[in-house]
Amino acid sequence: MMEMQSPDTGIKTQTQVVMITNIPHAVTGNDIMQWILQRLQITQEEALHLGDLFVKYGYIYPLQEPKNLTLRPDGSLYRFQTPYFWPVQSLPADDTDYAIYLAKKNIKRKGILEEYEKEHYNMLNQKINYKWDFIIMQAKEQYKAGKERNKADRYALDCQERAYWLVNRTPPGMTDTLEYGIDRATDPNENKKKTMDVYRREIMYYQQSIKKPRVKSSVSIGGLVKYSEQFLSNDPFVSGCLPSNPWITDDPEFWDLNAKLVEIPTRMRVERWAFNFSELIRDPKGRQNFQLFLKKEFSGENLGFWEACEDLKYGDQSKVKEKAEEIYKLFLAPGARRWINIDGTTMGITVRGLKHPHRYVLDAAQTHIYMLMKKDSYGRYLKSPVYKEMLAKAIVPQETVKKSSGFPFGRRHLPSSPSPVILRQQEEEAKAREAATTVDITQVMSKLDRRSQLKKEEPPPK
Repeated sequence: MMEMQSPDTGIKTQTQVVMITNIPHAVTGNDIMQWILQRLQITQEEALHLGDLFVKYGYIYPLQEPKNLTLRPDGSLYRFQTPYFWPVQSLPADDTDYAIYLAKKNIKRKGILEEYEKEHYNMLNQKINYKWDFIIMQAKEQYKAGKERNKADRYALDCQERAYWLVNRTPPGMTDTLEYGIDRATDPNENKKKTMDVYRREIMYYQQSIKKPRVKSSVSIGGLVKYSEQFLSNDPFVSGCLPSNPWITDDPEFWDLNAKLVEIPTRMRVERWAFNFSELIRDPKGRQNFQLFLKKEFSGENLGFWEACEDLKYGDQSKVKEKAEEIYKLFLAPGARRWINIDGTTMGITVRGLKHPHRYVLDAAQTHIYMLMKKDSYGRYLKSPVYKEMLAKAIVPQETVKKSSGFPFGRRHLPSSPSPVILRQQEEEAKAREAATTVDITQVMSKLDRRSQLKKEEPPPK
């Protein structure tokens, strides 16, 4: 928006005539559209959608149809909203300001307001009645100041104010752009009136909720403890990793043994496949071994279909339609080469969704096949010779001795410097020893003998 309003590289504004009034700094919808196309190098549909969002969010407001917050790629006139009122400023639309706007509009139109505006006006009158005199006074002053402006400024300000409140106080039936997003819980424009059918469904829901058993906290905590104990030995942070931690020993053997499709996996990895089905199907080597078992049971197409659905979900967006058609022809179409067995209801949902394919169009069929493998094939796989043979061949790595790192930029343990207190004590001890070596012992002894004789010669005290 700032680039769009730049005097050098932005859209050129000019004075336009609206209802016999010359409005300065106006732009046309076609100019906005062409600027977005040239600046962002996107398609015409994307440019129109982006320009439409600019208007819906209140960054640009219309001059000819103030109630219609859409961008028309023609000669329709628009103006840029003042940056102070941009939604990116995150300034809340205050009830007092809205009450002043409605009161001013009520004075100007002599009581003729929209139905939803009347409801808001009466609601705000009850909510902030303690300062209603102030609101009416402000509305009158703003109305009086507006009449003193010239006609062009008065018209542009009216359109600007109306567009701002259409965004921040959306009328019923109009899309509330500021409410849309991940935090939106319900549709703000839905009809709030509840019918008998709604109350009947609520009563049924609460009755079922009352009958539904609840899990005690002790049971849920016990399940958490059991899960932690089961995965304790497989946690490299808690139990360590074999043969060694490659970040400490510079030995990459741990990564080599646990590569995605290593020929012979470690025993700990194979044992983890038996924890639950998700652990098996999440591991590429586990899926490869499970596929070998399914082929012996003539049901390998189930896992192949599940993997194809995963590739559809997380693959390239431009190939979604092509991949969906290939999966349908290979697994779902009548007489398909790798036909899978799903129920009629799921097939109906899948076929209807394939008319307009998207990433998650095969979710129902994928979930059906997943549960079929989990409840039917997984239990037999754990008892099969295929799994037991892999478990018997699995490697149990031996712990390696920590090696000295040859990495030139590794951290080196430097010797710490001694404490200054210890250094001072050592200096004093050295001085004392030096003084002791330089003193003549015979002179010291003669001084001591002389002092003892003087003490003997002293007269006794009276």
